[in-house]
Amino acid sequence: MARILITSALPYINGIKHLGNLAGSMLPADVWARFMRARGHDVLYVCATDEHGTPAELAAAAAGQDVRAYCDEQHEVQRRAGEAFNLSFDIFGRSSNAPNTRLTQHFAKVLEERGLIEERVDRMIYSIDDARFLPDRYVEGTCPHCAYEKARGDQCDNCGRLLDPTDLIAPYSAVSGSRNLEVRDTRHLYLLQTKVADEVRAWVDARSPQWQPLARSIAYKHLDEGLIDRGITRDLKWGVPVVGPDGGPRPGMEGKVFYVWFDAPIEYIGATEEWADKTGGDWRSWWRLDEGAEDVRYVQFMGKDNVAFHTVSFPSTILGSGEPWKTVDQLKAFNWLNWYGGKFSTSMGRGVFMDQALELLPADYWRWHLTAYGPEHSDAAFTWEQFQSTTNKDLADVLGNFVNRIVKFTESKFDGVVPAGGEPGALEAKLAADIKAGLEALTAEFEAMEFRKAAQAARALWVMGNEYLQEAAPWTALKTDRERAAVVVRTGLSLVALFARIAAPFMPSSAEKIGQTVTATDLSWPDLDADLLNLVPEGETVAAAAVLFAKIEDAQVAEWTERFGGAEG
Repeated sequence: MARILITSALPYINGIKHLGNLAGSMLPADVWARFMRARGHDVLYVCATDEHGTPAELAAAAAGQDVRAYCDEQHEVQRRAGEAFNLSFDIFGRSSNAPNTRLTQHFAKVLEERGLIEERVDRMIYSIDDARFLPDRYVEGTCPHCAYEKARGDQCDNCGRLLDPTDLIAPYSAVSGSRNLEVRDTRHLYLLQTKVADEVRAWVDARSPQWQPLARSIAYKHLDEGLIDRGITRDLKWGVPVVGPDGGPRPGMEGKVFYVWFDAPIEYIGATEEWADKTGGDWRSWWRLDEGAEDVRYVQFMGKDNVAFHTVSFPSTILGSGEPWKTVDQLKAFNWLNWYGGKFSTSMGRGVFMDQALELLPADYWRWHLTAYGPEHSDAAFTWEQFQSTTNKDLADVLGNFVNRIVKFTESKFDGVVPAGGEPGALEAKLAADIKAGLEALTAEFEAMEFRKAAQAARALWVMGNEYLQEAAPWTALKTDRERAAVVVRTGLSLVALFARIAAPFMPSSAEKIGQTVTATDLSWPDLDADLLNLVPEGETVAAAAVLFAKIEDAQVAEWTERFGGAEG
């Protein structure tokens, strides 16, 4: 049994997340966490709300709330949304909680002691109309590298370059739109990434062979361009306070806080400490190499826009500290899930959001589609028409049809009891071999974190069940050979139990319902060497469920299109 630490990128506190956020981080992390738990591993899945910085301040102001009260409320909103989607976080923490404050200040202190942080006087953009310095995300303008006109002051979403606000051409305030900006002096702390560039590159060289190409290419892009020293403090009121060596206010930097991208990744550790506080667990054994973390396999899940910070900036913090902290082993990055020619957008309200999705259909419909057709190796487009088509084919026609067909046949012809009698024949022997091969392929795809391929491998197994029933035709056999029909029924019911187990990482609620039809409660991952066609004992009572997966009708698609937009063309 392995110890596996899983983190997914922290969702911003400024509003409930959309399906693009879900598909690019939290959901695949959950699917994989469930798979690894089902394999018997000791899994700790950590996530938290990312609560600091200007996004929280502005969202709170727009809501007419104090920022702390706003974050309290929104954390609970996001926690409930994750719970409703069956995201199995072991802890859903908060970057505004005490552990993250302590750890962030600790890392800053250690880095400065090692000569990797220095104070600098910056020339930063000040908005006269807003009467405030503008943090980098709230200065927008034209990218000097690719001419994208909506680049942010920290990063261009078009070409991916990391930026400083003063790099932008024709900058303006994202707060008010004002171009009445000027550059003023302000004192800040800088993390001297240039001093650890060689160490970070060596670390990426050692770890990245285990990463998929997207994450690896982004990491080397930034290394090859050359690391720059990054400002890690901001002129804001809300965040982890900058303190002096004695823990009190730092002279000349009163009222400043750490940059959200400095403290947010540290919250992975902070949230683990929150988990330990709640459960009595030992957080240090997951994160400190000198206290047991050497045997931990650490896997991160994130969208591609977060890769640079997790392959360069956060490692600069961890490695630069000189302390024996656990660093990521595997990094799984996802592309964009697009919405009818554009991106899902929280700020613009574009697309479908987690709470809205659950008003339309249960979580498992979305979990399946966003995993099986998600933006894994390239950008993916969400359309209502595709969602309707794939849901109806995969879930209603293939999986749901198989389960209902064989269970209802057992109810009508065998009084709802798993029949005895007969011996498996050549058809069952071939099925057993095919199922084992299919399960081996599915397991391998899961182990490799190839989620779309894993979903298709699962579907292929469900198709095998339908094809077996078609060929074995128990309804025909029953007319002349009841024992032969009994063999087919037992085999089919065992496939129901098997299919529940392989569906569980994708669709945990539906998997339980499928298992209950044949009184199978074991949803652990099936043993490849087990008798997979003999999972339901003779004499067991079975009972068909209500419709497992209702088909999505054209009228529903029309209604959703009218409500949310997204018509083709």
